Amino acid sequence: MTGTYDWNPMPHKVDIKCPDCGEHCVFEFGEVVKIKFKKDVPFFEQSDVFEYAVFTDSSGHKWHGAIYFANLHGGSIDAINSLPDGYSPKNWAHSKYLIRNHNLDLGAVSCSHCHTRKPYILRWPEDAYYSISYKGEALWAFNRESAVDLRDYIKSNERKTEKYKWAKFLMHIPTVFKKQNARSNIVKQLNKVLA
Repeated sequence: MTGTYDWNPMPHKVDIKCPDCGEHCVFEFGEVVKIKFKKDVPFFEQSDVFEYAVFTDSSGHKWHGAIYFANLHGGSIDAINSLPDGYSPKNWAHSKYLIRNHNLDLGAVSCSHCHTRKPYILRWPEDAYYSISYKGEALWAFNRESAVDLRDYIKSNERKTEKYKWAKFLMHIPTVFKKQNARSNIVKQLNKVLA
């Protein structure tokens, strides 16, 4: 289930299979803020809280960035302190996160099963936790909530996406998954993944 999804924004957090144990874990995109002055680069390079990286914009210009992985710090910006002048922890609360940045989806995973917490490059939709296969095609959902909507939508005789919270997501389900003869197989598989 790809194609159209390349143009749709993903949620900031998605449920994936843990890269270490294969159980359910959460991936959260890293937040990146442009480093304003070259004199600030050493602070971010030496920081235990940030990852430092050089990025290239669409015009080919390079810029320095400080990446923060909230998922590695309890899901908050509380670990950010003692910043150089001109920066605030809030800068990393809702920055431009690294999604579809030259096919580099950088973030961090947090697994409650094996306790893995580490930076990770997302491979979507291969990493999707809520994913099934039907006739050689992958059908996936971003998280449990969208998987429940997906199951209920497939199960329904009506195809009215507007009654679902994940309506925009459901509008792009390929036809092969919505056919009458696919319904019971797909619903059964989704129920198993959701159990």
